[in-house]
Amino acid sequence: MRRKPIELAAVATAAVPGLTPTAVSSAPDDPADFDSALLLDSEGKQWRVRSPRHAEASTRLETEFMVLRAFAPGIRAELPFLMPTVAGTVRQGALSTFVYSHLAGTTRSVEELTAGPEALAKEIGAALAAIHDLPRTLVSNADLPSYTPNEFRQRRLNELDQAATTGKIPPVLLRRWEHALEDVSLWRFNPCVVHGDLHEDNILVDGNRVTAVTGWTDLRIGDPADDMAWLVASNEQGFVDAVLSHYTSGRRDAPDAHLLRRAALSAEFALAQYLVKGLAAGNESMIGEAEEMLASLAEDIAEHGGQPISVEPLPQAVPAVHVEPVPQAAPAVHVEAVPQAAPAGAGAVPSVHVTPIPAEQPATADASGPAKNGEAGQAANAGGETTPHDPPATDDTSTAAITIVDAKSH
Repeated sequence: MRRKPIELAAVATAAVPGLTPTAVSSAPDDPADFDSALLLDSEGKQWRVRSPRHAEASTRLETEFMVLRAFAPGIRAELPFLMPTVAGTVRQGALSTFVYSHLAGTTRSVEELTAGPEALAKEIGAALAAIHDLPRTLVSNADLPSYTPNEFRQRRLNELDQAATTGKIPPVLLRRWEHALEDVSLWRFNPCVVHGDLHEDNILVDGNRVTAVTGWTDLRIGDPADDMAWLVASNEQGFVDAVLSHYTSGRRDAPDAHLLRRAALSAEFALAQYLVKGLAAGNESMIGEAEEMLASLAEDIAEHGGQPISVEPLPQAVPAVHVEPVPQAAPAVHVEAVPQAAPAGAGAVPSVHVTPIPAEQPATADASGPAKNGEAGQAANAGGETTPHDPPATDDTSTAAITIVDAKSH
């Protein structure tokens, strides 16, 4: 349940003894994680109250408290901006609310910042360079996360897999992000100290000067591109180039060539992270907002191509090939099946009828001439003897043609 500023003021009085607010107003913050308010006391001093909305956000505030304590006075003195100081804390159940001392300056929208003069771009570039040049021992001594380039890339791949299981990420974005994460040449950078949650609401500005940086809940060693994502998302290339120029000149180590490509990926992927966070919290408003932004991004990329992120070109999708079936060739010769012979007694006609050669008849002695061979043979058989002129009784080897009659013609 969201807390109103007046409710936060009541909590602040418990956290800071003697605090008597005379005016209260809301303060910009991450609405999914925190409720915030600005208080003005009777002496004209301002205070900021941050109250977590869930246990994970409360843990982040406690981590920030530890981080701020790690910034020794000597380190703070070298920074070109101020940092928050915790004035008091109060625990309510599982959640802890923190009250911070006032910091000069106000927040501005991205549009107001990017429309600012060159001097403001220089201030932002210098602030980014100072953060990324902080000693790495600051993070390691506080037992905060530290990632190598490959570990960071693998972490993003795992997050992408988690986002893909929601079924709510447009396929064009999944394909684009996966290709970028698998492009190893994109992930060659020197890890450094990273703010981790840098955006316009955590930068206080007075005139054209950056006076303070807040929101130190995600300090880590990782990819410096993450702190550039909010700039790239502004789509104001002139301002981005100006900030990058001053950032580069302010760094002890030269930034890698693909810094802005990874920043663009981080800016796009933040929408998927927002969706997953909304689903985990069961926040329908967050889910709907994330889906709308993802759909808009997908349409923009489909139409215009989007900002370049991969070093290697994204392979073009190969359209499916339609194969027409080959018609079966007709047989050259049509063969009709021979009917099966019917059972005996059914009067079936055999498929081929062969007419036998008639047996030769015995010859008879008459005036017309000599007896025929067949007749003579029968006479000899009848008498039991063979006459000298009779041929031997052998098998007939006649080569006379055999007449074959097709049964179908009958």
